Amino acid sequence: MKRFLILSFLVSQIVMAQKTSIPLWPNKVPNETAPKQVHEISNNTKNNVIRISKVTNPDFLVFKPIKAHKNKGAVIICPGGGYNVLSINLEGSEVAQWLNSLGYTAFVLNYRVPQNELGALNDVQRAIKLIRNNANNYNINPNKIGVLGFSAGGSLSARAATLFTSNTYTKVDDTDDISSRPDFAVLIYPAYLDRGENRSLTPEIKIPDNAPPFFIFATADDPYGNSALVITTALRDHKIPVDLHFIQNGGHGYGLRPGNMAAKMWPRLAENWLERILE
Repeated sequence: MKRFLILSFLVSQIVMAQKTSIPLWPNKVPNETAPKQVHEISNNTKNNVIRISKVTNPDFLVFKPIKAHKNKGAVIICPGGGYNVLSINLEGSEVAQWLNSLGYTAFVLNYRVPQNELGALNDVQRAIKLIRNNANNYNINPNKIGVLGFSAGGSLSARAATLFTSNTYTKVDDTDDISSRPDFAVLIYPAYLDRGENRSLTPEIKIPDNAPPFFIFATADDPYGNSALVITTALRDHKIPVDLHFIQNGGHGYGLRPGNMAAKMWPRLAENWLERILE
């Protein structure tokens, strides 16, 4: 297992180095005071995780499957990291490669950190619009674009899938006339969705009648596990299609890596769910 993790770490570094960065904002970045700069990488590589510690010029990386399947759909991946860092291989490139193996085009989003939740929401909304606007160039179906997020990225994905009617930034160009509504949302061990009174749903999140279908996976021993429960309840109450998988053990922050039953289960369940809703 140790050997696998080291190999995975090195492969992820090579893969990301070869990817082309697609910037989100042509000029000034909304709700950002710092100048645009190259993403900063943390010196903390604990558990063979590459952590981006500062993003002021958000972008996404495109991961294309060997054989493109236009009707399979596309997934924008939002890595976790507590809105402080982005776990860019564990919850980014490794997940993108898995999605590619299933025939999906994947986009790993480098949204703003640290501690810029409004900026992060701006970034995911802009990414959805840009990717939808360029669907033909990516050989994807513009009506099958979803979000998949882990931990804080799960929080961000939930916000993208519920707050798409809100104008969170001033229009930049004609791309911003395109809908930012994702066609589906996958939340894996999501966090920060229970900031309401008595750990109820975060007040910012309002469930619209046309919210997309959700897939949610979490565990009972995850300290953030309540987030999965409260968002599922809210979706159910609003009659939004939702699949919740809540198992006993697994903890938090496992991604796809071996040695954890939760990491083994959620990809199989998500694969079947995606095939069902996108058929």
